[in-house]
Amino acid sequence: MILLITTSARADECAAAFHAATNEPAQVAANLRQAVTQLRAQEYSAVVIDQSTLDAEPDESELMLQHIGAAIPVYVNFAISGIERVVREVRAALCRRKREVLMARQGAEGALRSELKGTITALLLSCEMALQVPNLPKAAEAKIQAAYDLAREIRTKIGMAQSDASTLAETCPR
Repeated sequence: MILLITTSARADECAAAFHAATNEPAQVAANLRQAVTQLRAQEYSAVVIDQSTLDAEPDESELMLQHIGAAIPVYVNFAISGIERVVREVRAALCRRKREVLMARQGAEGALRSELKGTITALLLSCEMALQVPNLPKAAEAKIQAAYDLAREIRTKIGMAQSDASTLAETCPR
């Protein structure tokens, strides 16, 4: 969802243009106090802020920024920018946000994958060595074999997660 903060008479028209261009619903706040209330109640992907609103309410702007959360702020000047330009800027900001989230996710996945690889390899080797112990009771052998199979399954899933992340990179063209 997109939050548009402006006193512009074309605010509803602009919100409709955001919705049409991004398939995300858009809400309008006429001032920063109203925006803070909406930011507390709802999570937004982008907050489009009219520069004249910030200039008119400097004390409220800091409070609004404290409640913006994970939304990407987009500062515009409706006095010099048309709706089409603002829509392009919002669309570009949302694409940047998607790429940043994807890169952060891929980084976290890579770090976790690297951390788990050594542990899984050690687990597999330990299971293989335990399975080679002579006169191993059948019940113990079955449990060790089950642990071995689970470790191999995890290793396979970790490898698959890497290929899934690369297909997500195509969600937002550059």
